[in-house]
Formats: sequence, structure tokens, C-alpha cells
Amino acid sequence: MATLGRDVVFEDFFPSMVEKLGAERFLKELSNGFRMLIDEEREVITFESLKKNAELLGLKNMRDDEVMCMLREGDLDGDGCLNEMEFCVLMFRLSPDLMDISRIWLEETLAKL
Repeated sequence: MATLGRDVVFEDFFPSMVEKLGAERFLKELSNGFRMLIDEEREVITFESLKKNAELLGLKNMRDDEVMCMLREGDLDGDGCLNEMEFCVLMFRLSPDLMDISRIWLEETLAKL
């Protein structure tokens, strides 16, 4: 299990999803997840879009401070929103096993060069 903030805990299914789907399909699924959560006008995840769509994640009772914590955790450029790259990086960071797998992919790719 992984934690985000103080109270939000989720079961880490990402490694088994990668194993089942393969890397390319898994990344496509992450992209689909991002699309479910975005503010369609701005094409990023905003506080409002995440709050509105939190129920899709099974997190319908999230407090505002928990939503803000999720955004701050992944917001690499400081704009208060998550673009697709920031979202994917956050998802990888929240999955320690997936981080290990991604290191192995990187090493294998570099070894082929």
C-alpha cells in the first residue's frame, strides 16, 4: 500500500497491471485515467476537476486539503495543476514497485544502445 498525504491510502495495483497489460498498454491506461480527471477546457487536472471527479477514484469524501495535497505532490512546475506528464510521474512515484520496474526498463533500454 502507498500513502498520499496524511489519510489517503491506496492499494498499489500498478505492478500487477504492468505485468498483465505490458508497459505500452499500461501507459495508455494511465493516459486514460488522466483524461478522466482533467478540466476539459484547460486540459489539465485542476483542484476543481479533481474534487469533482474524485468519486471516480473511490475518494468521494476527500477533504479540500487532501485534494490540494495531491495536486502539490505532483505539481512539478508550480502552476497549481497537473499536466499529463506530471500525473504519470506522480503515479510512478506513488508505486515503489513500479519505480523499481521502471529502473529496470531504463537499464535494459540503455544497455541496448
